[in-house]
Amino acid sequence: MSALHALWASMLPADTTFTQDRVAVGAAGHRIDFADGSSRLCATSGLWNVPLGFGNPAVADAVSRATHDASYLTLFRASHRYAEAAAEALVELANPMRYSRVIFSTSGGAANDAAMKLARQYWAQKAAGSRSLVVGLKGSYHGTMYGSHALSGDDLLQSAYAVDRRSVRHVSHSDDGEELETLLKREGARVASVVVEPVLGSGAHALSDAFVDRLLALREEYGFLIVADEVATGFGRTGTMLATDGWAAAPDVLLLSKALTNGAMGAAVLVVGSRVASEFARGGWTFVHGETQAGTPACAAAIIAVIEELRRIDVQSTARALATGLWEMATSLKSEGLVAEVTGRGCFVGLGLRNPDDSLLSANEVLRVVSAIADNGVLVQPGPSSVELIPAYGFTAAELLQTDTAVRAGLAHAAESAA
Repeated sequence: MSALHALWASMLPADTTFTQDRVAVGAAGHRIDFADGSSRLCATSGLWNVPLGFGNPAVADAVSRATHDASYLTLFRASHRYAEAAAEALVELANPMRYSRVIFSTSGGAANDAAMKLARQYWAQKAAGSRSLVVGLKGSYHGTMYGSHALSGDDLLQSAYAVDRRSVRHVSHSDDGEELETLLKREGARVASVVVEPVLGSGAHALSDAFVDRLLALREEYGFLIVADEVATGFGRTGTMLATDGWAAAPDVLLLSKALTNGAMGAAVLVVGSRVASEFARGGWTFVHGETQAGTPACAAAIIAVIEELRRIDVQSTARALATGLWEMATSLKSEGLVAEVTGRGCFVGLGLRNPDDSLLSANEVLRVVSAIADNGVLVQPGPSSVELIPAYGFTAAELLQTDTAVRAGLAHAAESAA
């Protein structure tokens, strides 16, 4: 076995080593360069983070200026104009008729932790402390911080880590909300919030309109807060600026990360609706949450630059045009029997995979497919018995064709290897 590198990579066995063709040394546009001199097209937007392309000049310049002008300013019992400006821009982007305040965080997982705390405090301060349950969806992914790890509906070794899930419940989304309604009939008076991804990051499963309609109706009946985790779907990914823009009523809290800074900084935000924000302000309550690196000048500058770039490229029409080509490619793969199903929405597509006996692929089998596609020059995202395509918004027709060719070759190679 090769000597282990000092770097311990995420989400892989601890004895994993990397050959030089898998060690990234740079990235520009839509491509990542590797230590052996090779280059691959990235069809994952850098794990959803880089929809404007690697090394976007506007974002890089904004971050550079901020680090020179104010290398660090804190939001602990303080404010600074960079964060104020970014918060104002985010409320305007998300719709000031729906949202009014912004809490800065550092990652999607940390933001989910904060949202769980915010919901529980909201009810505790309203003398309804028994409302402490947080409901998530089966198969969801919200991160691996302590709270978000408990909330994630995937099997992520929660028992081994002694993650406390006693105040968390999980329900299906594939039954249009029947399981959620059953749970609420039993425990509705104890539910603080229901947390949903409009499109589940694991597998790219979009919530049905029927599920969303029932979720909103159940909120009216039982009073819980709705938290929309748009870490993966925000900023044009599904064809609208936010995936929840099409909902008949807004969530109470919106979580954004990943594309928030185009990957330039570790950042996340909770965009809070007036129902929650006004109660905290009216009561003078203190939300006991703070993160040292949250909302720094560089983070704030990156956020503003991203918003300006999204408007410059008219992201909604750009993403819809890209989605047309992406879905034509995906449905062609399905019609030819190369993939079992196509899931997702907009520029967020899952390709469902099955073995010849129609059984689901294991995680290791999926990784072998992903590796085979990478060997053919394109990086895709693994999902549960699926691969996911999440291209940057500037993808050209030639890059979509290259993706299609690599996926076909990778699937063929993986099938031959398994035979």
